[in-house]
Amino acid sequence: MNTSFVIETRGPGLTEFTRQVADWIAQDAPNEALLTLFVRHTSCSLLIQENADPEVRTDLAAFFHRLVPPSDDPSMGYLTHTYEGPDDMPGHIKAALLPTSLQIPVIGGRMALGTWQGIYLFEHRSRPHRREVVALLR
Repeated sequence: MNTSFVIETRGPGLTEFTRQVADWIAQDAPNEALLTLFVRHTSCSLLIQENADPEVRTDLAAFFHRLVPPSDDPSMGYLTHTYEGPDDMPGHIKAALLPTSLQIPVIGGRMALGTWQGIYLFEHRSRPHRREVVALLR
């Protein structure tokens, strides 16, 4: 089984799409399988993260913004790839630090996520984007 999910972001931060994946798996998933998710972009990432307290998402976004600020920040003066905007190369750096694919066991026809775990696309660019995540269930 395979499909693609389109994730509309609102700019930087984490967008949860656990429900969309769970609904797709529930349609016709094998009882036991391995789900692979892969984002087809170079300036965003995929994460499994807490989905109970929204402050977790806020703090993660703030941490990565502080870790890798925009290219117009004086500390980023060494960057040469800057013509696509001050958020572009930092987005690539963040995507290099974080996963662009995930593997999740499917047991009993459901993802074996923990109680507070959700699947997120982490947008690293400043403006909204339309992102594609490819899913394969084997």
